[in-house]
Amino acid sequence: MLLGKVAGTLVSTQKDEKLRGLKFYLVEKLDLRGGPTGAFVVAADSVGAGVGEVVIYVSGSSARYTPATEGKPADATIVGIVDSWDLNGKIAYDKGAKA
Repeated sequence: MLLGKVAGTLVSTQKDEKLRGLKFYLVEKLDLRGGPTGAFVVAADSVGAGVGEVVIYVSGSSARYTPATEGKPADATIVGIVDSWDLNGKIAYDKGAKA
């Protein structure tokens, strides 16, 4: 599993029939301190995430293990919305904290 931040949406009117009904996001990969890495991935959403949220996503064959993506040609899927995490005993990210 990997950490990322939903940076934007992706719209595709022409796609494989198996992908119809899936929502796609551009997800920027994050480091363990929550900093952007500059690398992006297109991910299907299986949990109702939104732009600006920090998420957990999976890639490769794991991306096809959700009910939303089973049997579909997905290579990255958002599987969780992050509330918080700590690193070495210190809060690295807290969704509820004011910026």
